[in-house]
Parts: sequence; C-alpha cells; structure tokens
Amino acid sequence: MTVAQKEEIREMRSAKGFKEIEDVIAKAIKKIGGRKENELCKYLPMKTGGYMHHFTLRKMKYKQPQELCSIIERFVINSDKPTIIAPKQRAARGSRKRRDHMNFTRNQLERMLNIARLAGDKEIMTILMPKKSLGSCKRELIQAIRHNKAEQELWNSYVEAVQAQQLLQTNDLSAQH
Repeated sequence: MTVAQKEEIREMRSAKGFKEIEDVIAKAIKKIGGRKENELCKYLPMKTGGYMHHFTLRKMKYKQPQELCSIIERFVINSDKPTIIAPKQRAARGSRKRRDHMNFTRNQLERMLNIARLAGDKEIMTILMPKKSLGSCKRELIQAIRHNKAEQELWNSYVEAVQAQQLLQTNDLSAQH
C-alpha cells in the first residue's frame, strides 16, 4: 500500500469521524438546550478537575473525535439529567500580585537616599532617586552649570529623561502607523 493510499484511507476515516462527532455535538447541544458548541464544555468533566475548556473541546474535535464522542455521550446524551460541572479551583486574583516590593514614606526614602550617598553607593542612589521630568532635569542641569558644579546623578537623570521622552515619541509614531 502506498503512502497516498494510506493518506486517502485516513482522510475517509476522519471524514466519517468528523460527521459522527458533528452529529453527536448537535444532539448534545439540543439536549442541554444550548445554541453553541462551547456551551457543552460546562457539562464535560476533566480528570484534572473542573470542566473542559473550549480550546480543549475544539482540539479534541479534530484530533481525538472518538474520545470526545464517548465523553459527550457518557456525560450528556446518555445521562438522564446532564449536570453542570463546577469550575476548577483557581488561586485568588490578589495572590498573583507581586509582594516583593515595599512601599516607603517620603521621609524613609530620603533617609535611605542619604545613607546611600554617605556610603557612596551610586546604584542604590539611582534606584532611590525620584524620576524627574525632562524640563526639571534641564533646569537643574543649567543651574548646576551656572554654579560650576558637575553632578553625575543630575546628568544621569537628564539622560534617562531624554531616553524616556524618545521612547514615548517612538511609541506614538508606531501607534499612528
């Protein structure tokens, strides 16, 4: 038997299986009083708990039609009164929030920034420094130049503000196109 013949037989089987699954799904939808295929999902339990996801139903319809047929027949068609399965227990939404950051008061931040300055820790200083607008960075930089002061932190803030401004402009342009 050639590969083409095997493929043709497989297609005939799948066409027959597809027609069969369509009939079973239509019968089941009618029994539950639904209108759409996805409404069946709530009646089909999963081994992992909860009911079948509509993506899973769709995937099984094309890749495992016989298995899906037997599940639908068992829990909907052959059942006297099909029951809606409770959804799978999931973690509460609040528990997904990141808890690794802390909220500090302004005084606490200023004290930590001062400690970082005294220790000479530039990295911590840049993390703790409040983000400045481009305009305020320019004003402070010009003021520092007038007083013949060279402050690396101020220059870093300016560079960061310019980069943020450029990023915003780039995003605006790409959103328009």
